[in-house]
Amino acid sequence: MVNLKSIAIAATCWSAHRIDVFRVGFNSDLQHLWYSGSFSAWESLGGALTSVPTVTSWAPNRLDIVTTGLDYAAYHKWWDGSLWSGWENQGGIFTSELAITSWSANRLDFFGRGTDNACYHKWWDGSAWGGYENLGGILVGPVTAVNWGNNRIDLFGVGTDNACYHRWWDGSSWRGWEDLGGILESEVITTSWGVNDLSLFGIGTNSALYWQHWNGIAWSGWISLGGVFTSVPAAVSWGPGRIDVFGIGTNGGMYHKYYNGSWSGSWEALGGIFISAPTVVSWGANRLDIFGVGTDSATYHKSWNSNAWSSGWARLGTGEVVAKEDEYDRDHEQSNSGSCNSGSLSISSLLDRSTYLGALSFNIVAFALPALYGTLSKL
Repeated sequence: MVNLKSIAIAATCWSAHRIDVFRVGFNSDLQHLWYSGSFSAWESLGGALTSVPTVTSWAPNRLDIVTTGLDYAAYHKWWDGSLWSGWENQGGIFTSELAITSWSANRLDFFGRGTDNACYHKWWDGSAWGGYENLGGILVGPVTAVNWGNNRIDLFGVGTDNACYHRWWDGSSWRGWEDLGGILESEVITTSWGVNDLSLFGIGTNSALYWQHWNGIAWSGWISLGGVFTSVPAAVSWGPGRIDVFGIGTNGGMYHKYYNGSWSGSWEALGGIFISAPTVVSWGANRLDIFGVGTDSATYHKSWNSNAWSSGWARLGTGEVVAKEDEYDRDHEQSNSGSCNSGSLSISSLLDRSTYLGALSFNIVAFALPALYGTLSKL
């Protein structure tokens, strides 16, 4: 069992000078603040969450959030530019945080690991939600999703052999799981700086950060970037050929390295003492905003404004955020049934029923993810 500081904060940008930040409060509600020249106070958006939210934006002034509730089902909430929706029950039972992405206006795809450790997918096509799709695999941690173009999605996860696996939607069908090797002790973090480009990051068994790059033709293989890390990494790209990556060191401090045609030298110490993994976003060229949870359980922020880092770490408002360690089961003890061949499970009509929920009022319903697509395949 390997324990790494996990992601505790979700953030996204839908225009220049705009950031929306989300966290789980100590009473399990969803909390939100935003930056638009300055930071707002935290607001509660209700709910009773059991995982860190994940967020995407498919248009200016639009936000879509998915997370899991007390019943471990997926829940969806959105901002339409003027109002927050209630909580929409998307069903399922998940054993990991969810991943959400959008490759065009009014399109959503989200993913999570089910009780059989397979990857499940659900999508919004602009008019209706599809049912859950079983994408197979046997995963020991969360799924990561990224898109670099219209009608393209790339998925990554860690298999039972600790290697990285990749599956992708090419615009017409899902390709099978591809073994990208490695021996990873963290979930896979991804970013893309353009069409047909992907960068993957993960923590190796020596606690160093490893990088793998797809250049449109071939994978690079895993390359060590050094360091000794106690957290899941965070990465972002603000332009072609540019990547910034962050992690928490053994002293609890934030460390930074960047790629700009080649990797920078030694890791840059940015200070602080953190109990969560970092979260990073960029709303424009040569701009970075980093977030993390401090030892007082408050959220802290630091920014790069094209020529200098902001002074110190700014504490964002009052209140505390839940932060935990990211536990990877290297003995694969997390299997609920002892078998990933779950063909006997049946789907309930509840999977297609959307229930809108008020704040702090999840409707608790228990059911299993379906095995509608035949025998589950090992990665």
